Amino acid sequence: MSVHGISLTEEQAWERLLGVRSEADAEAAGLVRGPDGVRRWSQSASPEAEALADLYLPLCLAGPRLTVAQLGQSVDGFIATRTGDADFVTGEEDRRHLHRLRALADAVVVGAGTAVSDDPQLTVRACAGANPVRVVLDPRGRVPLERKVFTDGSAPTLWVVGAGGDHEKRVREGVGGGSGGVDVLTLPDDDAFAPRRLVETLARRGLGRMLIEGGGVTVSRFLHEQALDRLYVTVAPVLLGDGVPGLRFAGTSVMREALRPPTRRAMLGEDTLFEFGLGTP
Repeated sequence: MSVHGISLTEEQAWERLLGVRSEADAEAAGLVRGPDGVRRWSQSASPEAEALADLYLPLCLAGPRLTVAQLGQSVDGFIATRTGDADFVTGEEDRRHLHRLRALADAVVVGAGTAVSDDPQLTVRACAGANPVRVVLDPRGRVPLERKVFTDGSAPTLWVVGAGGDHEKRVREGVGGGSGGVDVLTLPDDDAFAPRRLVETLARRGLGRMLIEGGGVTVSRFLHEQALDRLYVTVAPVLLGDGVPGLRFAGTSVMREALRPPTRRAMLGEDTLFEFGLGTP
């Protein structure tokens, strides 16, 4: 029951979900299991609060090892225009969803191309929650240290580079206007950048809950090599005609062999969110 007739709000529900990592946590937060096995708020809750529990509680309860990815794209499959402009393909509700995924992760991972072209902050700003560690996958060490992930000091950054470069020296010397909070992880060869090996490497550093945020090449690699537990794709009702592609991998020539994982759908404003279940954490 609600207190004095006041329903649980969206903000209150999210604050509670942030603290849920076990079934006991869920019970303490007021999420009780119904006859159908689904946990719902025990008190009166707004539709937005109910939707948050439905969408994010499975992630909260997934345990210490979870790898998810998120992409926002046009109906015709592009994440940016042909000039690289991605500001913004999807709407405000999808950006809030992305920030919530960040808040539930230990690490948010991007490839070098995204770090160079978008200069993202990769922090939690559109909702409550702590910032994850920002992981930049950069085998050739080509991301300039002027980028925000290296200079703004908003959250720790792990720069994952290949052997043979002067990356650690550049960080120590503070190239790019300062690099406080930046750690360098040097991997021995290209094989060490394979998605499944990266997942294990980061988990050993305490980063077991990972959000693969971009770009399309990096997310596609993790999907194709079966390193994802869940994939979120938000589709906006916009047609670009040409641009930077989202998911691209070596597919099948036979339709019946195409990937058809279990799927859930949710509306985020005018956008449609597809959640693909790809594995069991």
